[in-house]
Amino acid sequence: MDGLPPPLEGVTVVAVEQAVAAPFATRQLADLGARVIKVERVDGGDFARGYDTAAASLASHFVWCNRGKESIALDLKDPRGLDVVRRLIADADVFVQNLAQGAAARLGLDAATLCAAHPRLIAVDVSGYGSGGPYADKRAYDMLVQCEAGLVSVTGTPGQPVKAGIPAADIAAGMYAFSGVLAALVRRGTTGRGGPVEVSMLEALAEWMGHPLHHTIHGGTPPERTGLAHAVIAPYDAYPTADGSRVLLSVQNDREWRRLAERVLGRPGLGTDPEFATNAARVRHRERTDALVSEALGALGTDEALALLEAAGIACARLRDLRELNEHPQLAARERWREVGSPVGPLRALLPPITLPGGSEARMGDVPALGEHTEALLRAAGMTDEEIAALRRDGVAA
Repeated sequence: MDGLPPPLEGVTVVAVEQAVAAPFATRQLADLGARVIKVERVDGGDFARGYDTAAASLASHFVWCNRGKESIALDLKDPRGLDVVRRLIADADVFVQNLAQGAAARLGLDAATLCAAHPRLIAVDVSGYGSGGPYADKRAYDMLVQCEAGLVSVTGTPGQPVKAGIPAADIAAGMYAFSGVLAALVRRGTTGRGGPVEVSMLEALAEWMGHPLHHTIHGGTPPERTGLAHAVIAPYDAYPTADGSRVLLSVQNDREWRRLAERVLGRPGLGTDPEFATNAARVRHRERTDALVSEALGALGTDEALALLEAAGIACARLRDLRELNEHPQLAARERWREVGSPVGPLRALLPPITLPGGSEARMGDVPALGEHTEALLRAAGMTDEEIAALRRDGVAA
């Protein structure tokens, strides 16, 4: 099986995309070998390019979501720019868009219209709330959808709900758009037909809320916000160590509690004490349970605490920050770091988490400059030098 090509080699994707949800989906496709043509605005491109300058003067969101793509800058409000996109779509396998609700339909770039004209095309509409219903036209930024989906209600401390520190709604929608494209490609392989794919941020994140949602609608009680603790398991939290760090541990059953009591806490009697012997008892006495664990781990350095917990067979982790993630020994040992090209030189990036042993490594292409591939793509669309010059002169292409 050595030397298998990338699984999406030969697949062409055209994307009129911005921000995170759709770009994150198409980056997964690019990593698996698809050719992704990113259509951007002539006046600054994808607005995620301007979010920050943290990645060696480039925007960190853009670097994360847009490697391996070709950038063409077009004004889609001009019929000539829109014609170029239609030419590109005519030769594509997949089209993805996450324009504001209604904008794609006004341009004739919605999935239903495109699939009617191109029966083999897979066309993906990524939206905030879906194509119908009372929320269809609402603005749908990630934080807003986290609130609407109830994620914020279960994240944080008892006194303070907080949003997730990553764009969870965008990522959820992006991953369902990615998997939707893969499913549609498989179906096209057997039927010869493409078809529309629709993904909304709200519905994607609502699916990810499955555990607390089922806990509430079937059990009648919403899980409490518990910070790093677990609402129904104890001990399960981050505990301070003697050197100022914190160790997170999770006791999943009463056998593990007995091992923790004997080998880490040094108090084997707690394993059979009725006030701590069962998880239900430990949850009832959570403050006392946590105090016992904190006392024991607080006398140990982080490495010593982790070694004791590992030896006792207790699930544990070091509470790392992002700099420590960058230096994580497991990622280093598995050689997960690579460099990708960009307009400002090579940038460090992680291999995508999908590994296909026996095949080619993920195709981690360069992060494109705005309009870097405009000239080549216009020529590939059949335009003459005079037509290209006119588009550039009139600001339709950049």
